[in-house]
Amino acid sequence: MTTRILPAVGDVDAARSVTTLLSQLPDAEPAAPVTDSTQLIDTLARLAGESLDDLPEVVLVHERIGPVPALELIREVSLRFPAIGVVLITADVTPGLFSSAMESGARGVVTLPLSYEELANRVQSAAQWSVGVRRHLSAGADVFTGPGGTVVTVSGAKGGVGATVTAVQIALAAQTSGRNVALVDLDLQTGDIGSYLDVQFRRSIVDLSTITDISPRVLSDAVFTHGTGLALLLAPGEGESAEEVSDRSARQIVSALRSRYEVVVIDCGSQLQGASAAAIEMADTALLVTTPDVIAVRGAKRVVRMWERLQIRKAEDTVTLVNRFIRSTEIQPQLIEKITGTTTANTAVPANFKELQAVVDAGRLHELDSKSTVKQALWALAGELGIVKVPEKAEKNGAKSIAKFKNDRGSLGRRRDRGGDSRNRQTTQGAS
Repeated sequence: MTTRILPAVGDVDAARSVTTLLSQLPDAEPAAPVTDSTQLIDTLARLAGESLDDLPEVVLVHERIGPVPALELIREVSLRFPAIGVVLITADVTPGLFSSAMESGARGVVTLPLSYEELANRVQSAAQWSVGVRRHLSAGADVFTGPGGTVVTVSGAKGGVGATVTAVQIALAAQTSGRNVALVDLDLQTGDIGSYLDVQFRRSIVDLSTITDISPRVLSDAVFTHGTGLALLLAPGEGESAEEVSDRSARQIVSALRSRYEVVVIDCGSQLQGASAAAIEMADTALLVTTPDVIAVRGAKRVVRMWERLQIRKAEDTVTLVNRFIRSTEIQPQLIEKITGTTTANTAVPANFKELQAVVDAGRLHELDSKSTVKQALWALAGELGIVKVPEKAEKNGAKSIAKFKNDRGSLGRRRDRGGDSRNRQTTQGAS
């Protein structure tokens, strides 16, 4: 049996040493090393998207991989791709490190400097375990073996640009289409999703911050099920509690949510903290909300540059949403795309706060009228992001046959070809 091996090694010399030894293993098929944690997760997700059979049996994680720490990376790989045997390469041979590696989901530990015999034994053991798990999973069709749900983070270029309204509405769009959706308030100091949806609940994300192994039972106790069907994980009522949610706990929480829900929408607010940085880094789509004015666009550029400096997210991997758009404004989406270096969403949200004011003041944002141009635009955005479930008939017959969600007109948008004329940008025009 051929064993496919994917090394994750950031150091060039270490990568060369690992590759040389792997090439000498019998029946081994080593892939080219990936150099950081983001590339590893993206590679595995791409392979899983093509076919679960394309996933490697073994992943080797070097202790100096970055920017996500090795043990955290092992935990995420184990949760998202449970049939892969992960092996840690480390110079630390203490019992404490070995125990931590096993708790994170590693199937073995190889010590530095590398020896052929030890590497061969650990790889063979992890590969046999992987094959056994896959054989077991293939026997039961109801066992989840995919890469996990889709995570979308929503951040604001500055306060007041509409990030929370956007997060709530795209989550509602996905839920209404038939997806199983979790909406998370990671704006830890000023988050107010509970107020927008008229929810008061004693538990918050802080209750999960000290738990190292978040089981489905523990997660369900911290989540509030809203009348719309959304699973809400709220921000703490006391802003000072935000310090209890570290980047490490945020990674564990997001991984646990991803393993249980088809779509996870996370409101990260406009302030970058360790927890929100971890979520943005892990997200499949990072949405940045701005308004078409100089201050907000300047803020969007500042946010994008900060993400790049901190190696959280590249500008080209960020999607910018233009909120409160007016056709006559001097700052158009094309200009915002050029200034920030991001990809601007085809859908722009019109400036029409009158439609929102009543439901926002009443804390009933989920009852926004279906005829609202703001709602139609945001639900079209959800379709563009690919988080809504497209009816099977629509998939077969094309865009003209797309079914409407209940009585919501224009609630689902399709991604346009970005190579086309910029005049084809999908916008919904409303009164300002």
